[in-house]
Amino acid sequence: MQTDNKIFEDLSKVATAAMGTLAGATKEFSDVARERMKEFVGTGEISRDEFDAVKANAAAAREAVEQLKAEVAALKAQLAGAAAPAAPARKPRAKAAKPAGKAA
Repeated sequence: MQTDNKIFEDLSKVATAAMGTLAGATKEFSDVARERMKEFVGTGEISRDEFDAVKANAAAAREAVEQLKAEVAALKAQLAGAAAPAAPARKPRAKAAKPAGKAA
């Protein structure tokens, strides 16, 4: 025998409505977050001239880095060649302290 329980029926309706509201809020949050991310990243409003200028700067920077790498390698080779036959360095002698009463 089935009985109609008004409290459970009302709770069921409230839960169903809450789930629908939650689903709508989730979609709204997702849409707002997506829109904010698009604003943050930008929509690609870069002119061709700006792009070409940045590309040229990047190429010049790469070229400078390669040149500096070559210079560092050459300096390391010079140091390696000069450091091999070098004698150990001497410690400098400590100077004797002068007496306080004498003029220099």
